[in-house]
Amino acid sequence: MTERGLFITLEGGDGSGKSTQFRLLLERLEAGGYDALANVEPGGTPIGQQIRRIFLDPANHEISPVTELLLVFAARAQNVDERILPALRQGRMVVSDRFTDSTLAYQGAACGLGADTVLEVDRIACRGLVPDLTLYFDIDVETGLARARQRNQRGDGGEARIDNRDIAFHKRARAEYLRIATDEPARFQVIDASRAIPQVAEEVWSAVQALIERKIKV
Repeated sequence: MTERGLFITLEGGDGSGKSTQFRLLLERLEAGGYDALANVEPGGTPIGQQIRRIFLDPANHEISPVTELLLVFAARAQNVDERILPALRQGRMVVSDRFTDSTLAYQGAACGLGADTVLEVDRIACRGLVPDLTLYFDIDVETGLARARQRNQRGDGGEARIDNRDIAFHKRARAEYLRIATDEPARFQVIDASRAIPQVAEEVWSAVQALIERKIKV
């Protein structure tokens, strides 16, 4: 029987540099000969990509928090069944740009639905799947939003509907991420994302290497 692969997720507020670090980590894993499946949420599958377009379209400002929650988990359930679990069962590594911690932060805390509601839908959609390691890229909200809005003005940002919410919304999301970090220190690692990209990338690689080494020793 093939040993289950490692599941690594990257989390962060808007403008934290998470997506850049996601790309750099995948490049480093590939260079090291690791078989890693790249995953971006919401999305991942053809069905998920269609849901992603609805979820992130700035024109859809009337989407309610409950609708957001169900859209995200509809895409995630398809992704878990179609891509993530099969890859893990094959012993592959899965690296995901966002997973359920994002939903806890944004729909659970920032939108006010609560962690219990999010985790109940997660139980149905993900059936107990939890990352082995979550890297959270932390940056103060004002700096992150300034970065994100500059990105969106250049036309290379796809999350404008979320970015455009008020600063209190984003502060609630950050506070929830930090709460999770306090509650789950063995899984959830906070990384100072205000530093230069190469410095952040080195800390990311050190954390991933440590996880791989622990897996080998087990």
